[in-house]
Amino acid sequence: MGQTLRPTKFKDVDLEDKFFDSLKAQYAEFSAWFNRKANEPVYVVDDDAGGVRGFLYIKVETGEITDVQPTLPAKRRLKVGTLKVNAKGTKLGERIIKRIFDHAVLEDVDEVYVTVFDTHASLIKLFERYGFQQKGIKKTPNGEELVLLRSLRMMVGDIVKDYPLMHTAGKSKWLLAIKPEYHTRLLPDSILRTEDPASEEDVPHTNSIHKVYIAGLVLTRMKRGDLIVFYRTTDKPGHAWFRSVATSVCVVEDTFSGKHFPNADAFIGFCKDHSVFTEQELRDRFTDGKPLYVAKLTYNSAFAKRPTRGTLMDDVGITEYPRWDLRSLTDGQFTRILDLGEVDESLIVD
Repeated sequence: MGQTLRPTKFKDVDLEDKFFDSLKAQYAEFSAWFNRKANEPVYVVDDDAGGVRGFLYIKVETGEITDVQPTLPAKRRLKVGTLKVNAKGTKLGERIIKRIFDHAVLEDVDEVYVTVFDTHASLIKLFERYGFQQKGIKKTPNGEELVLLRSLRMMVGDIVKDYPLMHTAGKSKWLLAIKPEYHTRLLPDSILRTEDPASEEDVPHTNSIHKVYIAGLVLTRMKRGDLIVFYRTTDKPGHAWFRSVATSVCVVEDTFSGKHFPNADAFIGFCKDHSVFTEQELRDRFTDGKPLYVAKLTYNSAFAKRPTRGTLMDDVGITEYPRWDLRSLTDGQFTRILDLGEVDESLIVD
């Protein structure tokens, strides 16, 4: 089942695909609008039969928005013009939300907004989960739509509703190691250039804003709201200085020891959609008798540049010991790593 958000143009998408029937039924002018957009960019998710199973159109607006009540003052906004997805159980909706936020950060907008009919309950719930709030209505010949708006300048103090923004003041910071074979599967936007980007499959954890990291390390040292820099260990023994790299920054949602889960089914239920392991691997891990800890994280930003182990030691001042599996960072070290990683400054709100 394809899940790649493929950039294309309206003119290269088949408007006759049955996927669009519901949009045509809900919006009388949909076909005419679609054809007018011929040369504009759009994201499509293909299904296995070569048809469409997801469609996302976004654009930047700067003026006052007068076709909604109450009107919205002029600001730099990202409008989600059209979004429809046949999710079929994967976290594709989450992946699309992530892509919307990626664009919002790239375009340096103040707000993101979408108009949606109240019949689309699951879509509204998805947007609300990530901090969108109803700010008005839009009256159209097709009926009334809700106006859902999300600020990228203000935080509400909830890790998920504030995503991808990060609150760093007074929070502990950590460096957390991850092996190369797990890195690509868990953090697909952080794929190294030496890897094949087409290798990403449609499995729920790669679609997701949320990640579950499982280890024998005492992950409960970390608390909700703490910040993590992921450190991808070397793929070639003896070459860590150049090939081990910091790749991304996450925020801790929860940490648990294995004892938190009454049985393997509860453990699997918590982990399966957001970890790299199969259900059988999770079952085996739960019952193998080894120390077991779990961290649930939001995946806030992949680094544009990846500081190597050498840079982290020489420039950031991280000492060789204690080991780089889970170790605390100072505020200064954390800030310097984000600078070196060229993480967008607008993501840090304090």
